[in-house]
Amino acid sequence: MKKVLSVALALAMSLTLLAGCGGGGTSTPASTAGGDSTPAVDTGAIEEGAKLVYWPMWAETEPQGMVIAEAIEAFTKATGVEVEVNFAGSRDTRKTLQPALDAGETVDVFDEDIERVNITWGDYLLDIQEMYDASELNGAQNATLISLAKELGGGTLKSVPYQPSTFVVMYNKDLFEAAGITAVPTTWDEFLAACEALKQQGVYALTIDDAYMAAFFGYMMDRVAGFETTKAVAGGDFTNEAVLKTAEAIQTLVDNGYIDPRAAGNVYPQGQSNIADESVAMYLNGTWLPNEIRNQTKEGFRWGSFALPNIAEGGDGAESNNYGAQCFAINKNTQYPNAAFALVQWLTSGEWDQKLADETMGVPMANDATWPEALTDAKAVIDNTTQRLSWAVDMENDANVNAAIKTNLALMISGQLGAQGFADAFGKTQKGA
Repeated sequence: MKKVLSVALALAMSLTLLAGCGGGGTSTPASTAGGDSTPAVDTGAIEEGAKLVYWPMWAETEPQGMVIAEAIEAFTKATGVEVEVNFAGSRDTRKTLQPALDAGETVDVFDEDIERVNITWGDYLLDIQEMYDASELNGAQNATLISLAKELGGGTLKSVPYQPSTFVVMYNKDLFEAAGITAVPTTWDEFLAACEALKQQGVYALTIDDAYMAAFFGYMMDRVAGFETTKAVAGGDFTNEAVLKTAEAIQTLVDNGYIDPRAAGNVYPQGQSNIADESVAMYLNGTWLPNEIRNQTKEGFRWGSFALPNIAEGGDGAESNNYGAQCFAINKNTQYPNAAFALVQWLTSGEWDQKLADETMGVPMANDATWPEALTDAKAVIDNTTQRLSWAVDMENDANVNAAIKTNLALMISGQLGAQGFADAFGKTQKGA
């Protein structure tokens, strides 16, 4: 599926947009679905005796899990609806949810990545378009994420996003300033110059963990050869000249000492830890990074972010980025669709939308909510994105492609393999083997 959005749609991402009119119905006291207000839900529509079972993607001890648990407790007090929360642990839902749904277990609401929810589990989702249109969420939330959820839902809304994110170069502003870098790079030459300035200060410019090597390679190829070529390579065109060109761009980073050599053996999250200890300045990663290492960074750590620049003619530039979110979805077999939607609305609006952003250094959904300081720069990247890249630009879609990148990129970083050697090895990848 091609996920290329128009300029007008991308500009709708800006949180400066005015909130639209809400729908009808009887709501708990609230003036808006955003900000710090009490979430507005249609209590009059909730089924009598409704009880819900919710399967979260988060562990009980994670910041997201703790905020959601608190929000659900408040929801029960406000509505009388009991909610059983099945804390399977972070991301264990990827293994356990499908069998539970297939077996007909009671699962009323669940959440996960926007593409996984709508594509992997799309057959189980309740169409909530009419409920959403009639609710106070309509017009009050991030328009681009709602449009993306609708697109992935086959043209109708089957999930409500939360915690938007984008994949950008996250960097340490203090290290940039110490190296004399006064502006973020907007061209490949400027990027290389920034790497050299950091190197002269005794700091590695870049790092990678094994978990993100395929995403790094996919993004680099997008900047070298463009979205369609990169997807074609990921889909089986393993000897395409773009592989060698991308490997040559990476070799430039390796040969000049810009990539931390420890990255060759980094097992997630070691590279992130090296960002936290300030031995490395940049990481091509998600806007979730500040939250993931918040307990390791010093007080006052200053985050910045920018889009990876274009590398070669024919490649994409700062306008082309992956963005997405987690999503709440409702099982089409639920006995209590109105209660389930009320819960989703509660969790994605008002004080709980804002608190989730505040407690996780994340991005809120409401147009009138406040972004965390650590991600202020990322807002500009999202606002100026006109082409949405798939996750890792499809380089994680096939396990053999992913493995080939991890193995051979590690060999490149360690100096055991050059660009041609990488291209030759990658060309032997057996798709689906």
